Amino acid sequence: MHRLYEFIRRHPTLVDGMWAFVLLMFSSLWLVTLVTNPETARNVEQDEARQLASVPIVLALCTVVALRRRSPEKMLLLAAGAGAAELATGAFPMPANFALLVIVFTNASRAARWASRAALAGALVAPTLHTLRWPGEDQSTANAVVGTVFLTATFLLAWVMGDSLRTRRAYYEQLEERAARLEREREAQAKVAVAAERARIARELHDVVAHNVSVMVVQADGAAYVMDTAPEQTRKALETISGTGRQALSEMRRLLGVLRTGEHSEGGEYVPQPGVEQISELIEQVRGTGLPVDFRIEGAPRPLPSSVELTAYRIVQEALTNTRKHGGPEAGATVRLTYGADDLTLLAEDDGRGAQHELYAVGGLDGLGQGLIGMRERVGMVGGSLDAGPRPGGGFRISAVLPLKSGT
Repeated sequence: MHRLYEFIRRHPTLVDGMWAFVLLMFSSLWLVTLVTNPETARNVEQDEARQLASVPIVLALCTVVALRRRSPEKMLLLAAGAGAAELATGAFPMPANFALLVIVFTNASRAARWASRAALAGALVAPTLHTLRWPGEDQSTANAVVGTVFLTATFLLAWVMGDSLRTRRAYYEQLEERAARLEREREAQAKVAVAAERARIARELHDVVAHNVSVMVVQADGAAYVMDTAPEQTRKALETISGTGRQALSEMRRLLGVLRTGEHSEGGEYVPQPGVEQISELIEQVRGTGLPVDFRIEGAPRPLPSSVELTAYRIVQEALTNTRKHGGPEAGATVRLTYGADDLTLLAEDDGRGAQHELYAVGGLDGLGQGLIGMRERVGMVGGSLDAGPRPGGGFRISAVLPLKSGT
């Protein structure tokens, strides 16, 4: 059935042509019956002129059915001309007149309003003209009125069905256009969110690099001051300068990879951004709001690149904020930091009931929130991976793996 529907949808003119051929066969049988049946011919007072006039009228009405969807307005005019020819010549009503119902329905279902109104006018007038032109023998006035009303109702029903189809089609087109517009808006908002988050990350990394350079300047000044009197302190200062310089170069490479515009950070005092050490303070602040948090550090802590520390801090901050907002009054959270040989693994999860709301809050369902977008951008900056979603058994889980090697 699906293949048949697709074939009909792709070849409407071919399908209409087949129906037109069927209508032509029935009309031909009708004409042959009238010619060969003396009793029928005598009842309708058929003569040779009327027989000849019926042939082009039948062909015209079958053409109306065949081309009704390709040229509905022109076929409406052709049908009107065929009807006028019937009235003028007195050709007998025949099965081909079914094309009048078809063309009324077709034009009512199309967008051309003048054609729809013309089809409605024809639907109201044609049955009455038929009754007046071909009154039935031995038919009372009441029966003629009832027959005319019934035929008029049939034509009106065809027009109403076509107009309803046009309205429904226009409604679906509006829905499709609205869905496409919303999709474009979502994509645009997601791009804006990514750009805003990258700009924020770039500013933070700018501050980190500036802080490292400031440390190098201070250490260099101190080393120059004690170079002659304290060689050991000078050596330690030079080692600090070397390590800080390498870290600053690594951060600068990441910074240049993020920046896509000519924006510059606003002037002001450069301060270091929060890192792993500040996560403990963040946990205490969250506990002070009434949210129990189980915080553990596994492995041997050691100095980390500033961008990795900042990324870990922001992920924990975002995760706990969403838990506090959407986890429910009885929710509890768990935060794990695991130092590996080459990476830092971060796990933040809760057992609350707001997993659906949290997924919306971090932008996981509708794509409009900036939480998950920001997390992925930050993790992608350091070459890591992020997994976020509902936790089995309830709650929400965010897991991130952050590589520690600067070349990753």
